[in-house]
Formats: sequence, structure tokens, C-alpha cells
Amino acid sequence: MVLGEHNHRHLVHTERRALACACIPCALLFERPGAGSGQFRTVPDRYLVDSGHTLDDAAWDLLQIPVGVAFFLRHSDLDRLVALYPSPAGATESELDPSTWEAVLAASRLAGLLQSDVEALLLRRFEGRIDCYLVPVDICYELVGRMRLLWQGFDGGAEARAALSDFFTKVARRAREPKEADRT
Repeated sequence: MVLGEHNHRHLVHTERRALACACIPCALLFERPGAGSGQFRTVPDRYLVDSGHTLDDAAWDLLQIPVGVAFFLRHSDLDRLVALYPSPAGATESELDPSTWEAVLAASRLAGLLQSDVEALLLRRFEGRIDCYLVPVDICYELVGRMRLLWQGFDGGAEARAALSDFFTKVARRAREPKEADRT
């Protein structure tokens, strides 16, 4: 499977915090205004980048994420951001103070565009920079699965690092700067 290229769509079961597969016609039903207010919401397919973000190493240190990749989603039932990162055990949720994440991530113009439960802010700290994307939440879990499958040894190993690099290359290719239409 290639990043975000599915012959079906995904729904988020908001109460269970779980993904479910749906045929395209069924997923479209949950995209209608008012239809996404129940327990299922369709995962959108937009990829945005904030190339002018101000996240730097000092901001990353405030996030207190122990690895170089993390994603943040707004959980509607909890009414707060939840921070997760890939690990050999799967998606690991950070137990740190959500108000710190809110303050740090507010610097990105993508934070205000984030749709609860179905989109995530995906951050990668790599080679002296921090990339910031708004992506469908299902690809974040796709990344978690890849890392779990490929992880070897203490640092993940060459195969996991190559897969991570390939993943972010594909995200960067799909991502575009936000436009006024994205704010509605």
C-alpha cells in the first residue's frame, strides 16, 4: 500500500478512537453537513504544509517528545490535544501536559485548521529542522504500523529509517500550503 492511496476510505469511530474501513459511497455519506456529528466521521484526504512555521529545537524541547516524530490530534470527547508517537510497541501516547502542546503548536497556522478526530498535526525533527504538516489521521497510524513492523534494535535500524524517510518524502510531495478555502 502506498501512502494515502486506498481503494476505500476510512472512518474514525470517535468514541472508541478507532479507524474503520468504508466503501467510498458510505464514506461520502458521513461527509455531508451534519452527518459527521455522530460517532463516525470520514477521514479527509488533505495534506497541508506550514513551511513558514516557527517551530524550532527550543519548541520541540518544550513538547518533551522523546523521538523525532510525533502527531497531535484533537480528541473531541476529551476536548484537548492528544500527542502520540511511533514506537516498537505501536502508537505511544504522551502523558505530558496538553496545555504545553497547545501553546507550542498554536504558532503553526495549521493548528487552527485541524479537524477534530480525523486530522493530525504531524511533526518531524530531522537534520536541524522541524517539518510541520496537517494530514489525515489514518496515515499517522499507517506510519506507526510501518515502524512497528520494521523496527530492529535500539534505534530502529536502517530499514525503519529508510521507510521513515520515504514516508516523509511522499507526505511532502502531496502537501500544499493552506489557502483561504481551507479555513472554512
